[in-house]
Amino acid sequence: MQTLSENKCFGGIQGVYRHVSDACRCDMTFGLFLPEEAADHPVPVLWYLSGLTCTHENAMVKSAAQGWAAEAGIALVFPDTSPRGEGVADDEAYDLGQGAGFYVNATEKPWAPHFRMWDYIAEELPRILTANFALDDDRQAITGHSMGGHGALTLAMRLPGRFRSVSAFAPIAHPTQSDWGRKQFRAYLGADEATWAPHDATLLMRRLGFDGPVLIDQGSKDQFLDLLKPEALALAMMERRQNGQVRMQPGYDHSYFFVSSFIRDHIAFHAEALYA
Repeated sequence: MQTLSENKCFGGIQGVYRHVSDACRCDMTFGLFLPEEAADHPVPVLWYLSGLTCTHENAMVKSAAQGWAAEAGIALVFPDTSPRGEGVADDEAYDLGQGAGFYVNATEKPWAPHFRMWDYIAEELPRILTANFALDDDRQAITGHSMGGHGALTLAMRLPGRFRSVSAFAPIAHPTQSDWGRKQFRAYLGADEATWAPHDATLLMRRLGFDGPVLIDQGSKDQFLDLLKPEALALAMMERRQNGQVRMQPGYDHSYFFVSSFIRDHIAFHAEALYA
């Protein structure tokens, strides 16, 4: 593993690291914020999955999360959103290919050799983190924005016991019924829609639910609201009587101004679960 940078940040360290990924068969980069407590003992960890077009850097720089994580004594992991590099398939559209991994394991050409983001986030990167840093893998939580909110919710529900809490900012909540989902699932997973269902948060909520608290924040002025379909997820949560909240925030859009406005709430929400 290569250290690209390490900067003092709110008493802790904000690092950026690169490693060779077996899952994605290319070099992968991630950000990791460690609070100062990590110098003495393993600390709880909050995963932050980013959205379309993003790298590890967007949330790391724009979310204003490190200060609140430092107060709570929580580490933050900022993975990349897709494989990258020479020889990795890509597309001219912003919502397919590099920067748009959708947190699935692709089975279709030309994506299958590298686009295995489910395995990377669920299996490979956790192993690398706990082997190299002072992280308590028994105390994990997960959040994400947009495509990353989709990833956070699906990982949390399909990996019972892994995460103590899950939250999302403007998640792609019902991708099998949205152009942000159907296009990508067809490309990555093929035409059989049965293979798409395990990556739809609304369908998973109906079938599995989550064994912990859920927090969803959605902006009422989100320019992508019709693609996100938060009402479908909210209805599924109500029908299941899921422990959770879906909050419509008046006037907020899809940007990081929205995320940074509510990141404090989300970190406090996860801290309560992580230190319970």
